[in-house]
Amino acid sequence: MKTKAIRLHGANDIRLEEFDLPQITADEVLIRVVSDSVCASTYKAIRQGASHKRVPDNVAENPVIIGHEMCGEIVEVGENLKNDWQIGQKVVIQPALKLQSGFDPGYSYPYIGGNTLYAVVPKVVLERGCLLPYDGDSYFAGSLAEALGCCIRGFKGFYHTDYTTYKRTDGAKKKGRIAILGGAGPMGIGCVELAIGYADVSQVVVTDINQERLDYAEKMCQTDKADIDLQFLNTSDADYLIEISDGGFDDVFVMVPVPELFSMAEKICREDGCINFFAGPPIHDMPGSLNLYRVHYDGIHVVGTAGSIPEDMTDVLQLIEENKINAGALVSHILGMKAVPDTLYAMEKPNGAKKVCYNELDIPLIAIADLEKYANTDEMYAVLAQIVKKNGGMWCAEAEKYLLAHAPRI
Repeated sequence: MKTKAIRLHGANDIRLEEFDLPQITADEVLIRVVSDSVCASTYKAIRQGASHKRVPDNVAENPVIIGHEMCGEIVEVGENLKNDWQIGQKVVIQPALKLQSGFDPGYSYPYIGGNTLYAVVPKVVLERGCLLPYDGDSYFAGSLAEALGCCIRGFKGFYHTDYTTYKRTDGAKKKGRIAILGGAGPMGIGCVELAIGYADVSQVVVTDINQERLDYAEKMCQTDKADIDLQFLNTSDADYLIEISDGGFDDVFVMVPVPELFSMAEKICREDGCINFFAGPPIHDMPGSLNLYRVHYDGIHVVGTAGSIPEDMTDVLQLIEENKINAGALVSHILGMKAVPDTLYAMEKPNGAKKVCYNELDIPLIAIADLEKYANTDEMYAVLAQIVKKNGGMWCAEAEKYLLAHAPRI
């Protein structure tokens, strides 16, 4: 059968193309990819091409489908898998296969990726438990499970030690205080959602030095904050942060790869505090300072987490299905597949939060906040604007369902 997809041919060379998919084998599954969340990691891959560690050396001769935050439904099941999967079942892909070669869906394969109408799920994805069932009421939330899975892996990376018994406890400290430094971006918003709906903490403080981004994050994170002190602050004053946290934070996320931010994280950590240097540095030799006296006598410790495993995405999907976190808080834009190339190239100067592509639709890149601007020219956008306004300005399952039923197709 034929599909349309965005394929990578080399550095700065991505194309919307139509081509044939092979017939699936007895150990494969064919899915219709409804949505994919555009990720900065894909931007890095298209800029680097074959020099990227996950992109094959022969990508010019054998182009690969891009996009790795995908959600869709099964349309065909291989003979050997009929007892495990059903046609019509909603699924997501965990793209980090942890192969020694580093090859993953969305970077390395000619027939599976997020920006395609249909994808062949190869045997290796199934063998590694990376095709995951999903029972949520929206596709976009399934697409965001990969990003949120990275966030929940960050929470699981925290640990604390009772120095009277030397018993170690994994995870953010229960009823503790957590700071998310540089946290006004999409991953910071995801961490706020998980701090509220998953981590069982008492205080969450989000900092940033960009007031516009901070205001946006605060607007999007107006979820159930019962018993939680949630603050969004434009500050780099460590002393002030120590004051409002009654002596320091138990856990600290560093969301921007800046050494000065890491140093501030160490200063605001209380005894037995844990710092997660979550941000991915753009260079391989980034130095940073750490007060080793505090490491020894105050017992502070540093971890760094990246990516997720299937268990993390399964946990996130359950939180989404149980409405304990709101994936809509991360969505700033929607688009169709034709708009993907320009959207990716524009990531040189990031704006907004997560951008969700609906592959089968022919719509431009549209900010959720701008839907009303399109209302005068298209009744569909007028209805979408009403739905979103009713939902507190956030993208939601009702809006997605209406969009999929009424938008033009590519």
